Amino acid sequence: MKKISFNYLLKPASLLLLSSCLLFNSACVMYNTGPSEVGVRTKKISFFGKRGVEQKFYPQGATYFFLPVVNDWHTFNTRLQNIEMTLTIGKGDVYGEDDLRFKTIDGNDISLDVIISYRIKPDKTPLILEYVAHNDKDLRSKIVRTIARSRPRDIFGELTTEDFYNSAQRAAKAEKAKNILNSILLKYGIVVESVLTKDYRFNTAYQKAIEDKKLADQKAEKNKSANKAKQEEYKRKLEEARGEVNKLVAAADGEFLQAKIKADAYYEQQKNIAQAVMQEGKADAEGMKRMKKALAAKGGTTMVKLKIAEALQNKKIFLIPSGSGSDMNLKTMDLNRFLQIQGLQKTKKMVEKNK
Repeated sequence: MKKISFNYLLKPASLLLLSSCLLFNSACVMYNTGPSEVGVRTKKISFFGKRGVEQKFYPQGATYFFLPVVNDWHTFNTRLQNIEMTLTIGKGDVYGEDDLRFKTIDGNDISLDVIISYRIKPDKTPLILEYVAHNDKDLRSKIVRTIARSRPRDIFGELTTEDFYNSAQRAAKAEKAKNILNSILLKYGIVVESVLTKDYRFNTAYQKAIEDKKLADQKAEKNKSANKAKQEEYKRKLEEARGEVNKLVAAADGEFLQAKIKADAYYEQQKNIAQAVMQEGKADAEGMKRMKKALAAKGGTTMVKLKIAEALQNKKIFLIPSGSGSDMNLKTMDLNRFLQIQGLQKTKKMVEKNK
């Protein structure tokens, strides 16, 4: 039996493989991804490996070649997308009135315009294709939009009618709605970036009642402000009057103080004068007392005599005869002795009187 060479058998196999590759390349179809798109391939028939959705994504802005029959190709847009639900026809996500309608916690009907912003996580696109949706449109309408119209109704319905006029409370509920939507949609590879509220509307009759109440509240606040301004004006005038009174009181107090100072000075002056007069009187009295005491002694008689002598010095003295009737006593009278006796008697009387 003739032996067959291995090299002889290898050549036909190589030719077959080469021809298969050429046939494969000529049969491949070109698939593209846009600037914000990622692609996911599905293997319908697999000569090598597992069939089904390939668990990886093909990045943005590239071109890929696959056999058209045995492979399937899907793309998903990863840019930020908006779902606008509004009352305005022709503007929102769908044609017609699409705003959220619900009741507030206190039972009033309300409609609210909402914008939901979301994006798809590229690494989750194989899971989305396999279990959720085959394209962006189905994902948007069947998943994101359905959940985004349901859960926010419940969350915004927790507000009262008055709360809707408070932008901070609306924003707080919008943030809560975003967190709850993410807790539901993240497992599907969808990230909700924001929930924005726009216009809101109540029942027409109730809306008018609210507007009337708001106008009444504004008028009341205006009256309160005017009343407060008037009170402030009265307070200002009262303070001005108090200032003027305090000024007058201060002036009167100043005049009184000046008069008091003058009176006190005059009093001190008169007091000092009185004390001086009193001291002078005391000194005079003491002098008289001492003189009296001196006169009462022996030296007083001598002093009196000296004073009489000083008074009679250089004076003419006549002798007068004494007698009565036809008789005349021609005896000589010592007039000096007479005057001396008369002076001593008077001095004696003065001394006794002063005692």
